[in-house]
Amino acid sequence: MTVNEGLRLIAGVFTLISILLAHYVSPYWLFFTGFIALNLIQSSFTKWCPAMVILKKLGFREEKRVN
Repeated sequence: MTVNEGLRLIAGVFTLISILLAHYVSPYWLFFTGFIALNLIQSSFTKWCPAMVILKKLGFREEKRVN
C-alpha cells in the first residue's frame, strides 16, 4: 500500500468514526470531521500532511512519479 492510499484510508476511517460519535455521543464531534476536511484541503495545496510522515515511518512506500 502506498502513502497516498494509506492517507485516504485513514481519512475515511476517521471521518466515519467522527460521524458515528456525532450521532451517538455528541454533535460536537462534527468539528473533528471539519478538521479532517481542512487538513485534506491543506494537503492538496502543500503536498504535505502529518499523517504522511507517520505512514512513511511505518514503511508505506511512496508512489513513483512517471515523467
